[in-house]
Amino acid sequence: MLVYALSIFLSAFLLFLVQPLIARIILPWFGGTASVWTTCLMFFQTTLLAGYLYSHAVARRLKPRTQMILHLVLLGVSVLFLPILPGSGWKPADGFKPEIRILTLLAATVGIPYLLLSTTGPLVQSWYARSHPGASPYRLYALSNAGSLIALIGYPVVFEPMLRIQDQAYVWSGAYVCFVILCAATAWISAKRAAPVEAAAHEAIERPKFSQLAMWAALAFCPSALLVGITSHLTQNIAPIPLLWVIPLALYLVSFILTFESDRWYRRGIWFPVFITSVAVMVAFLFPDARNLQIKTLIPVFVLGFFGCAMTCHGELYRLRPPASSLTAFYLMLSLGGALGGIFVGVAAPLIFNYYYEVPVTLLATVIFVSLVINRGETALPGPTARSIQWVLLGAAAGGIIYLAGWVIPVWGQKFTFMGRNFYGVLRVEDTAETAATAAVRELHHGSINHGAEFMGVGRHREPTTYYGPDSGVGLALGKLAGAAPMRVGLIGLGAGTLAAYCRPGDSYQFYEINPMVVNIARQQFFFLKECPAENSIVLGDARLSLEREAPRNFDVLAVDAFSGDSIPVHLLTIQAFEEYKRHLKPDGILTVHVSNRYLALRKVVARVVREAGLYGFEIQNKDNDDANIYQSDWVMLTRDPKFGERPEWKVKNRVEFEKSEIRLWTDDYSSVIPILK
Repeated sequence: MLVYALSIFLSAFLLFLVQPLIARIILPWFGGTASVWTTCLMFFQTTLLAGYLYSHAVARRLKPRTQMILHLVLLGVSVLFLPILPGSGWKPADGFKPEIRILTLLAATVGIPYLLLSTTGPLVQSWYARSHPGASPYRLYALSNAGSLIALIGYPVVFEPMLRIQDQAYVWSGAYVCFVILCAATAWISAKRAAPVEAAAHEAIERPKFSQLAMWAALAFCPSALLVGITSHLTQNIAPIPLLWVIPLALYLVSFILTFESDRWYRRGIWFPVFITSVAVMVAFLFPDARNLQIKTLIPVFVLGFFGCAMTCHGELYRLRPPASSLTAFYLMLSLGGALGGIFVGVAAPLIFNYYYEVPVTLLATVIFVSLVINRGETALPGPTARSIQWVLLGAAAGGIIYLAGWVIPVWGQKFTFMGRNFYGVLRVEDTAETAATAAVRELHHGSINHGAEFMGVGRHREPTTYYGPDSGVGLALGKLAGAAPMRVGLIGLGAGTLAAYCRPGDSYQFYEINPMVVNIARQQFFFLKECPAENSIVLGDARLSLEREAPRNFDVLAVDAFSGDSIPVHLLTIQAFEEYKRHLKPDGILTVHVSNRYLALRKVVARVVREAGLYGFEIQNKDNDDANIYQSDWVMLTRDPKFGERPEWKVKNRVEFEKSEIRLWTDDYSSVIPILK
């Protein structure tokens, strides 16, 4: 059994190690947005389905020797696709249809090796069942999930901090070659041992009913869709980083390991109450009024709630498992459900919903499917009225979700003059009417974060607001301290276009924005760009890639203010990014970086980078001013001039000197938010 176990373990290890690895490589190319990981997950789940379909067809229709020959040929072909490093030609030139480009890139670089790895679990288990009559292969499935879990935990803890991205890709490619050799040996041994039991392999097999197939797929769909939806929910408001990708996925695998190892881990009497509680708590925190959660609440609520749902669905799946003769069909339905879950969240939801409805909709589906299976056989709760109690609890959970998604969120959404969604997230424009105490204001929201506000009264359209007031760091650089000569200004991140409030006749303002919907909103819903008297233009696409392609722009001021929700595009805060910013600044130009964040102490990252980049500076911490609609903000001011801070104009009250930062330098090959969590 050892060779079978090693093949399955190594294949699963590589299968899940490559997911955060390749996503980490391409993340900066697509703006560092959380949807990159969502799209990658959808690709991996769909490719897994293709691998399971191949395994099912091969195991059912080909003889052992034919299976071995075919599989060895395909394994040999897959080696030709190594190493798994996408070339620079895959970098997008703009922000148009990033989903298509990501899927094509993944298919061309890791598609074939990943497909062959995904076939290993069900195919090798079928080989084992054929050559070891009477032995249960399901523990091998638990072993494969253990290998996957070790890979996921190991990536952010071991591989990401210790190895450069390029080295990670080469190490993975070398390990894949070892897997090909091991899998070839397993195929040869299996084909040799299968001969004595060939007759048993062709005995009549009772095909599963359609209702069984559908229930297997449905119970696999729910935790898969919740995995992708909840991961997106976490990363869009914190940061799209491997750590937050790995935590939900690791618990997803733990639920498979526990439930498929044996019957002892899943007990309805324990997990049914956990399931109901998990659904209820997550629904409560999905209400719009609860969206501004602290990180110490946000992560445990949804991660543990997801685990409760995954354990219940996978536990019920194991209870419905078929005999070994239908093993590949069972796994095929599991992978089909998983792929449909990823497609629902990654493709369908952005097309049919203008808000993040996928999590409540999936929770409702989970309650429905669990109710269909958990009321069969023995009850989940003890006592004579247990079945009635179960139905009441399930009905209450379903009713709460329907109330949330069918009434609360739609009514809440009516207060917005515009709500739209695309690959980069949900954008909302909200108008606040004038009162005796406050002026009329129009605001742009991305996720739970305000991305710009404008006074609607005549004559007030060009007043800078929110994080960009006159006393903020960027406000001082562009407004109060600007000289008489025209300025060349670069602005990374458009939002509502608020910084155009500072433009003057003769100035030149160039915005860099990756989200085309933001561009349309800024031009159509707000006056900042419309009434800007200076020359202004917008470069569509990732700012880092756009700057790399351009000749030096000689900016007087370059402002870095790119946020997706409240999450940070990590690639804009590395030492390589700052070197690129320097290339586009005049010798005495000012680089100002917005580091306001509810969850992360970004100033530590910048303070560490400037020591290596040959820059000097300080922070400007602005306070709230409700009358002027000004928010508290932190901006870092940097130049090449070591005496920059000694100038009289920078002797302002809200200036704060850098604290010494000992965190590890962020580079394109390394970044970690753990040391900067607030």
